[in-house]
Amino acid sequence: MSPSFDPRQAQTTIFEALVDARQKYGAKKPILEDQERNPLSYTDLIRAAFALGRKIAAFTEAGERVGVMLPSSSGGVVTFFALHAFGRVPTMLNFTSGIRNLRAACELAGVKRVLTSHRFVEQGKLHDLIDALETITTVTYLEDVRETVGLPDKLFAAAAGALPRQFMAKTRPSDPGVILFTSGSFGAPRGVLLTQANLVANVRQIEAHIALDPNWVMFNPLPIFHCFGLTGGVLLPILTGMKAFEYPSPLHIKQIPPLVKDAKASILLATDTFVNQYARSAESDELAGLEFVVCGAEKVREETHNLIRDRFGPVPLLEGYGATEASPVIAVNKPDDNRRGTVGGLLPGMEVRLEPVEGIPGGGRLYVRGPNVMAGYLTADGGVDAPADGWHDTGDVVSLSDDDWIKILGRVKRFAKVGGEMVSLTAAEDLASSVWPDCRHAVVAVPDPKKGERLVLVTDRRDADAAPLVSHAQRIGAPEIAVPRKIIRVPEIPVLGTGKTDYVALQRIVDAELRRAA
Repeated sequence: MSPSFDPRQAQTTIFEALVDARQKYGAKKPILEDQERNPLSYTDLIRAAFALGRKIAAFTEAGERVGVMLPSSSGGVVTFFALHAFGRVPTMLNFTSGIRNLRAACELAGVKRVLTSHRFVEQGKLHDLIDALETITTVTYLEDVRETVGLPDKLFAAAAGALPRQFMAKTRPSDPGVILFTSGSFGAPRGVLLTQANLVANVRQIEAHIALDPNWVMFNPLPIFHCFGLTGGVLLPILTGMKAFEYPSPLHIKQIPPLVKDAKASILLATDTFVNQYARSAESDELAGLEFVVCGAEKVREETHNLIRDRFGPVPLLEGYGATEASPVIAVNKPDDNRRGTVGGLLPGMEVRLEPVEGIPGGGRLYVRGPNVMAGYLTADGGVDAPADGWHDTGDVVSLSDDDWIKILGRVKRFAKVGGEMVSLTAAEDLASSVWPDCRHAVVAVPDPKKGERLVLVTDRRDADAAPLVSHAQRIGAPEIAVPRKIIRVPEIPVLGTGKTDYVALQRIVDAELRRAA
C-alpha cells in the first residue's frame, strides 16, 4: 500500500528529510553506492556531508549558489547534501550543454565557485570547459578539498553525525533547494529555481502514487544535472529507504545491464533511447530481476515496450511525464495500471487545466499547479519570475481521461500548419517509427511558399523513402499531409546529454541541407 499524500509532509528542508529517513529506516542501512562498490549508510552519508560541507563553507557564503559539475556518483550525492548541510544552494551544471550554454548558466545564476573533480575532468576530457569556466568562476577540485580534511574536521563530522539537527544550517522549506537548467531541446536553457519543499513534495507525491519497498535498489545512470536523475535517482530512493545506485553515464550500453544484475537493482531509471539499447545488449537474465523500469524525458516507442516484454518477461516499462519546473514528475504509470500510449496518472496533490489550442481538437494546452511547481525562472537582473497564481504552462498539448490519465498529443511548438491544417510533428515521427521501428527519427517543419509549412523527416535509416510512409498512413487512416515528403538521411540523430532529441541541432542540419539543395 502506498501512503496517502499530505502536503504538510513536504514542509521540511532537504537535510531534515534525510535525517528523518535515517531515523525511520535505520542509521546503519546501506543507502548509497556507485561503481566503486563502497556502500554508504545513512550515518556515513550524513557524516561525509558535514565533513565536506564544513570545508566548502570555509570558502563560500551562506545562501551562495555553488556550481556542481559532477557525474552521478556517491561523490556527487555527498556534495549535494554537503551544500545543504551548510545552507548553500546546489546549482547543477550540465557539462554536456557546451561552453556557451555553461557560461550563460553560471552568469544567469550568479555562480562564483564551481565544484568538480580531477578524475571526472580527465575521464570526460572536459579541459576546454574548465578553461572557459575559469574565466568567470573559481573552479575547485574535490580531491584537493578532501586532502585538507584533518582530525578536527573528522571529530566535527562525528559529532554532527550524532546530532545533525543541532549542527545543520537553519533553512526553511521555502528556501532554494536547487537550481537546474532546462534541457534546451527547443532553444536556450532556462534557469529553474526549485525550493526545498518542491523537491520533498515531489518525492512524497511519487511515494503516494506507487507503492515502494525500502528493500529495493534504484539504479540511476541518468545525470544529476537533470531533474529526473536528481529527484528520481537520488532524492526519491534515499528519502524513502531504498538504496540509490549511481552510475556516471547512460552511454555505457554494454556495462550497465550486467551491473544492474550485480547490484540486485529493483528499479531502472532511463529514457526510451537508452532502455532500448540496454535491452538489445543485455543477456536475458540481466534485466529480468527488475521490478519495473521507469522512462521519462522522451516518448516511449511501442517497439521498446515489446522488446522489454519479449526479452525479459513481466518487467513493466512505466512511461512517465514531467518538467524541470515541476521537480519534475507530473504523471507516471503504475506497475499494476500501466496504460501504453499514455504517460500515466496525475500525481496526487496536483491541479491541471487545459486551454483550447486552435486547430487541435480533443485536447488542450496543459497548465499544472501543485506543491512541486517551481518558485520561478531566474531572470537576468538576479530576480525570480514566479508562475502566475502558481500555474506553470508546460507548453504541451494533452488529452485527459476521466480518471486523470494523461496522453501527450505534442508540444505547442511541435505542431505545423500545412495547407491550413494543424499537423502534429510527433505523430509524423510515430509514422516513421512504425515503418522502421529499429531506427531513430525526428521531424521538423520548415516554411513553404504554397502550403505555409512542410514536414522534413531526419532519420538514420539509410534507405528511408516516402513511399512506405504514404502506404502506412493510408493503411491506418492517417492524413497524408502528416507524411513528410522530404527526407534527410544522417549517420545519427543528435541527442542531448539527457537522451532527448536535440531539435536545435536538428534544425541546423535541416537548414544547411535545404540551403545546399537550393
